[in-house]
This record gives sequence, C-alpha cells and structure tokens, in this order.
Amino acid sequence: MSDNATMTKDDIYEAVDPDNFEAMIEVDRYGKRSTAFDKIISATHDHFWDPLDAKYIDFAEPFDSENEYMVDPDQNMELKTAVADKLDEAQKIKLVNMNTHWSFSSILHGEQGALALSASLCHILKDPGAQEYAANQTREEARHVTGFSKYMEARWGKPVPVGPALGNLLGELVSSKLVWKKLVGMQMMVEGLAMGAFATFYQYGRDPVMRKLCQLVMTDEAFHHKFGKIWADRTIPRMNEEERNQIEDWAHEVFHVLLYNLASPEQKKHIYEELGLDWEWVQGAVMEAMTDEKIREDLQDSTNIMRVLIKTLLKAGIITERTAPHYAAFVDMKELHLEGDHMVGDDIAEQGIRYLKEINGGAMLGGSSLVAAE
Repeated sequence: MSDNATMTKDDIYEAVDPDNFEAMIEVDRYGKRSTAFDKIISATHDHFWDPLDAKYIDFAEPFDSENEYMVDPDQNMELKTAVADKLDEAQKIKLVNMNTHWSFSSILHGEQGALALSASLCHILKDPGAQEYAANQTREEARHVTGFSKYMEARWGKPVPVGPALGNLLGELVSSKLVWKKLVGMQMMVEGLAMGAFATFYQYGRDPVMRKLCQLVMTDEAFHHKFGKIWADRTIPRMNEEERNQIEDWAHEVFHVLLYNLASPEQKKHIYEELGLDWEWVQGAVMEAMTDEKIREDLQDSTNIMRVLIKTLLKAGIITERTAPHYAAFVDMKELHLEGDHMVGDDIAEQGIRYLKEINGGAMLGGSSLVAAE
C-alpha cells in the first residue's frame, strides 16, 4: 500500500503523521499557505445555518408518520417485489417509514464519520489553507450531526445502529492515515452517495422538515465535494499506472460492497420482524426482482445514489477504460461522459444558498456561490 509520501503529487496535500505536532509549528510553515481553497472557504459565510434556530428549520413542525408516507412509496425497493402482495396499506406505510428511519440513521452515522474524518485531516494536512478548509468542514459536519439528531428525535426518538457495510467503511476511512483514501473514500464516494441521497429525499420526500433539512445540508455538502474534486484534478493526472490502478481498484471494491450491501434486507431484519416477514424470504424476493437489468433501469434516475457515485468517480478520473466495464453493467458510461461536470443536487444547493442569504442579511458576500467557488 502506497504511503502519503509517494502518493502526494501536490504540496497542498502534503501530510504528516498525526502524532507529529512539531511539523505544525515550524516557523516557515505558516507562510506557505496555498490559495487553492480560498473561494470555498470564503463561501462558508453564504451557506451558514443553525439547526438549533427555528428561523432556519423548525423541527417542531408535525408530521403524521402513522398514516402518511414520509417518502413517495414508488421509491421503496421492497414494494417493487412480492413483498407488496403480503402487506395492507397501513403496513406499507409502516415499511416505507421504517425504511426512512433506517436511511436517516445511516445518514446520521455517515455525518458523524465525516466529522471525525475532517477533524483527523486537521491533524495531518500541513498546508495552512488545506487545514483551514478541513476545520471549516469539521464545523459544518458537526451541525449536520446536530440537525439529523434533532430530526431523528422529532420523528423516531433515536436512530437505529449503523449497518455493517457502512460502519466498516466509515471505520476504515476515519482510522486510515492515508490522505488519498480519506479523500477518495469520504470526500468523493461517501459525499457522492450523500448528495444523491439528499437529492432523492428532497425530490420524493413528503415531510416538509425532511426536505428542508436535506436542502440545508446540501448547501454545505456541495462544497465538501469540491474539496475532493480539487484533489483529484491535481493528483490523478500525475500518478503512475500502478498508483492509479491501486486507487481505481479500491474504489470499485467499495462501490461493489455498497451497491449490494448498503440497504440489503439482512441489515434490516428488525423492520421485517415488525411486519411479520421473514428477512430471508424478503431477501429472496428482492434478489428475484432486482436483476441487473432492473438495477440498470433504476440507475437512469439522475438522483439514484449509485449513479451519482459512479459519475463522481468518472469525472474525477478514477474510472478509466480499464475499470469502466465493471460499471457499464449498470449505467451508460457514454451518457455520463456527455453530461458534463454538473452534479445532481447543485441546483437544489444553489436555491438553498439563496434562501440562506435572505435569512442571513440578503447581500451576497463577494458574489460567492457554488459556481463562484469553482
């Protein structure tokens, strides 16, 4: 496994051992601050929000989760299978809303992972500009944890435990000392998944508080994604074949695990037990219905989280002709190439930033926006 020294292709991503604080107080270091992240650091002011202030989002707003779908039921995986034939309308509502509880619990755990990882970057990134950006992101991830915790409390009381697939990935990323693995894994893959998930819940959610929360978080996450994109633009083209292959193969391995395990029935046994269903039977029904062809059909939706993840990797140069066939089984790679760099959720985030600027004083500070922060 290549270390930071061999995989660092740009000084702005130079890293030291987390125990090497002496490197952080070298007198010459303070004057070597890059300007690469200045725009996304400055833009922080334009998407400030406070999850504890009802003028931004009011978690006390009620929603009848006993009798209303929190998310469009057409988006539910199990209801596209034989499972639907065994449930009455009340049970279908319960299934969809318990799945929503599962999804938002996973999101909350993911945000906690992003908080811990961003904080860990502050200990190892030597460039003062990169370190300041990581500190900003740590603050923003902390408010996401607060926001999703408040939402969880308002709708369900508390989250459910993290599933093994996501939990293992987050543990690997947070504990890793490799900058490339942290940035590819969290800033690009997990953030890519998150942007797809938030866009999906914003588009198909029926709980107004859910939709508002997702949009507010997206105003932050769109910039977090850009931090990873800057790394990719400055690093991937300078790698040798062996290094690129190592990152490509690791990314595909993670993608494969997430595709088949992120929301697998085995991880959601408690949901099916409450509905009187055997999780192994549910898994069989899902496997029968969710063929590769059906997965490919679902991935045509621009907000599909796996489609967003594939596009993120493709645009970062982490999918090449060598690995493209692995992904082409599920999505039209040529179509993704033609779409350009615009990511799903960017428009939702821009709208959210305009909303926040009105609340925070109206004036656009320096004209900052997602576009201006490129």
